[in-house]
Amino acid sequence: MKDDALQPVVEQAIEWMVRLRSGRTDAATEAAFRDWLAAAPDHAQTWQELQRRLGAPYDLVRSAPDTLREPLLLRTHGRRDVLRGLVGLGLFGGGLWLASRSDHGQALLADLRTGTAERRELTLADGSRLSLNAGSAVNLDFSPGQRLLYLHQGSLVIQVTADATRPLVVRTAQGDARALGTRFLVERHNDSTRVVVLEHAVRVSLATGEQLDLQEGQSADLHRTHIEHLDGDQRYRADWQQGRLSVLDEPLQTVIDALRPYHRGLLRVAPEVRGLRVQGVFPLDDNERTFNALAETLPVKIEHYGPWLTLIVPRG
Repeated sequence: MKDDALQPVVEQAIEWMVRLRSGRTDAATEAAFRDWLAAAPDHAQTWQELQRRLGAPYDLVRSAPDTLREPLLLRTHGRRDVLRGLVGLGLFGGGLWLASRSDHGQALLADLRTGTAERRELTLADGSRLSLNAGSAVNLDFSPGQRLLYLHQGSLVIQVTADATRPLVVRTAQGDARALGTRFLVERHNDSTRVVVLEHAVRVSLATGEQLDLQEGQSADLHRTHIEHLDGDQRYRADWQQGRLSVLDEPLQTVIDALRPYHRGLLRVAPEVRGLRVQGVFPLDDNERTFNALAETLPVKIEHYGPWLTLIVPRG
């Protein structure tokens, strides 16, 4: 593994250690942990390595007062601060175990996070309504002069409460989306960020100074060097709030990428079928129904190898 990446299995192992060492486990939690260990060989290997590296020092957390232990169990600002404190004490080792300056590492430390197949809605301190898709991570920085949300991964929809003295900005590695009294969607992709205006207007901008105002129903992809205005109304991309994946003439690979945050195992698409065009509405919370629908409408078949690997390959 590269020093600036954090494998999902490592993140899962860290989460399990936090839960099991909290002093608040029950039989159901312990059973779920045993299931996770047995789900794949690398789970047990990663757990053993994490125990070897962190086991003894981490026992300090178990005996800590609630003011320290509680933030480890909550996906909040306190949890991020405590984890960063543990990193500073050297309890997580080097970059192999926590690439804290990478997007993956920052996602682990984020103020707000959602796991696999988990959507979340909450009200921010200023009254704005935030929705997070599965597999998303956001940091919050609200100050007297600005309201900033940094989206490290995944996607969000925010209904902004007006505040003339503090503009609200959603920032990613590619650029900013500034609310002009609005509701809008922001999606992180590998090398770009998509912004879709659901109500009113948004101003998108890059570090280069380039900017573009988008009106209701308009959208754009932000790249580091340019803004790409997109044709058509893409407000359907926010349908995940209702548990639906709406697809309008997209490649199969794009559809599977959208399903990954809702699937606990690995998903692999054969190169021969990645470009097949897909159209339809699929349930996000029922993977088997979605896979069956794809197999019925496309020349593909779905091959499952236990709960941890699913292959989508040409039929026949």
